[in-house]
Amino acid sequence: MLHPRLIRWFNVRIPMRDGVTLAADLVLPDDLPAPVVVLRTPYGRGGEPQTKRADVFAKAGYCACWVDVRGRGDSQGEFDPYRNDGLDGVDVIAWVAGQEWCDGSAATYGGSYSGRIQWLTALHHPPALKAMIVLVTPSDPFVENPTGVPGPMHIHWFRMTDGRTMQYTEAVDWLAVYRHRPLIELDEAAGFRSELWREECRHQTLDAWWEPLRYQHRIGEIDLPVLHISGWYDDEEIGTPANFAALSAAGRDGQRLLMGPWGHQVNTGTQLGELDFGHDAVIDLDAAMTGFLDEVVRGRPPAEPSSPVRIFLMGANEWLDVTGWPAPGSAERAWYLDSAGHANSAYGDGRLCDRPASAQSPADAWVHDPDRPVPFITAASSAQIGGPDDYSGVDTRGDVLVYTSDPLSKPLDVVGPVRLVVFVSTTAGDTDITARLVDLHPNGFAQRLCDGLLRLRYRAGHEQAEPVEPDTVYEVEVVMWDTAHRILPGHCIRVDIASSAHPKFAVNLGTGGDESTATKAVVAHNRLYHDALRPSRLILTVLPGTVAESAAEITGA
Repeated sequence: MLHPRLIRWFNVRIPMRDGVTLAADLVLPDDLPAPVVVLRTPYGRGGEPQTKRADVFAKAGYCACWVDVRGRGDSQGEFDPYRNDGLDGVDVIAWVAGQEWCDGSAATYGGSYSGRIQWLTALHHPPALKAMIVLVTPSDPFVENPTGVPGPMHIHWFRMTDGRTMQYTEAVDWLAVYRHRPLIELDEAAGFRSELWREECRHQTLDAWWEPLRYQHRIGEIDLPVLHISGWYDDEEIGTPANFAALSAAGRDGQRLLMGPWGHQVNTGTQLGELDFGHDAVIDLDAAMTGFLDEVVRGRPPAEPSSPVRIFLMGANEWLDVTGWPAPGSAERAWYLDSAGHANSAYGDGRLCDRPASAQSPADAWVHDPDRPVPFITAASSAQIGGPDDYSGVDTRGDVLVYTSDPLSKPLDVVGPVRLVVFVSTTAGDTDITARLVDLHPNGFAQRLCDGLLRLRYRAGHEQAEPVEPDTVYEVEVVMWDTAHRILPGHCIRVDIASSAHPKFAVNLGTGGDESTATKAVVAHNRLYHDALRPSRLILTVLPGTVAESAAEITGA
C-alpha cells in the first residue's frame, strides 16, 4: 500500500496579536483541505519524536502544525511559562483555520506543558477548536505539590528550559543541588540564575499571581470532546482522571479516559522500574488518537463502540473498560490504623484492621529531622519522578510509621482515588504528613502504588496559611492520588506515614516561617492517634465484586 504524499513546510511564521511571530513546521496530507492538529511545545517542535508523530496525523488525513511556544526555539518573544500561552493558542488556531489547506476545524494535541496550555486556550473558546488530546497534564497550582513552595526537582526543569533551546543537564550533581538551603537559591547551586524560579518561590499561597496558570476551577466552562491520557506512575497523574470526571459531571459529551501502566512518558515499553507489566502494556496509541479525532472531528462512527474509560489494572496486567471514573458501583473501603504504640518501621507493630482501634490504643510517635529526611526513590531528572519502586529499605527507618494488613486470601481490586484520614499533632511550628500506599509482595518487595502529602499550615487549603499550634491534635486528610491495581492473594496492604519525601517535596523545616528563604530547621516530634474517638484510617476505592466483603473476609483473619 502506498503512503499518501506528505507536503512539508518549515519555519513558517504565525503572527500573534501583539506583533510577535511564532515558528511552526507544517506537514500536510495530499487530500486538502483537511482538519488541523496543533501542537505547541517549549521542547522543540522539530525533533525526531515530534516529526514522527506529525507524520502519523498527516498520514491519517490531518494537517499537522507543530509550533514553538513564545520565547522558545525559533519563536520570538520572552518565555514566561504558561502566561502567554492561552491567547497565543487562540491566535494560532485562528491562523490555521484561515489557511486554504484547512477545512476550518482544528484539534489540539500534546502532553505535560503542552497539555496544560491546551486547557488555558480552551477557556477562551476559539471557534475553530473542535477537540483536544491532552496527555500527562499538570493540575492547577498546589494540587500536585501542596507544600506551598516548588519541589526541589522543579529546578531541573528550569535549567532544562533555560534560554531558547533544550539544555544538557547531566553535568550537574542534582541530588546535591536538591539538598541545598535556602530553597530559593537552588538555581545558583545548580550554576545558573532563574528569576522564574525565584518568583515562584515567593508565592506560597493561591494568590492572584497564580491565576493565569489555573484552569481546573473553570473547567466546566469548556464544552469540547477530550481524550485524556496518562499513566498510573505519571508524576502528574492526579489531574487527568480529575479533569475527565469534572467534564463528565458537567455533561460534556465526547470525554474519553485512557490510563496505562506508564510514567510521564506514556506507552514507551512494558517495563517500568523493576516491574514488567506484560505485553498488553503497550498499545497502538496512534490508532487510539487518530480514531478519536475521526469520530469527534470528522463524525465518522468507530469500527467498534468503545467505552469512555479504558484503564490498565496492574497486578492483573489487563485492560478494563468501564463507563465512568470512579467506576460505577465502586465503593470506599476503610482500613483502620492500629498498634501497641510502636508502629515505627516495618519491624514495629503497626496494623491495618477492618474496624477502629480500641479506646485504649496508644498513639504512635515519630521524629522528623529536616537534616535527615525520608527519601523518595527517584532518579535525579525531573523527567520522571518515582515509579513502582521497592520501599522495603525505606520502611526500616524509625521515622516511618508502617501499618500492614494480614496477607489477603482473596484478590482486592483497588481502582480509584486513595486517601488517608489521620489525627496528628506536632511540637514544631509546622510539619508534613506523607502517606504512601504499598503492595507488599510475599517475597518482601514493597511496591509503591501512590502517595501524597499534606503540609499542616495548609490543612484548610492554599488560599492562606494557618498557624499550627504545638501539641494540638488536628484531623487531616492526605490526598494520595489514584491507582488501578489488583492486590493478589498472599500480598499485604501497607501504608507508610512520615513527614518527608525528599526530593519529590521540599523538606518542611518546622519553623512555621518562610520555607523558601530559611536555612535553619527545627526537629519535630510528631504523634499519630488511632483510638475509638480518633479513628485514623486508610480509605481505598474498591471495584464491585470485592466491596461486599469485609476486610476480615479478604484477609482471611
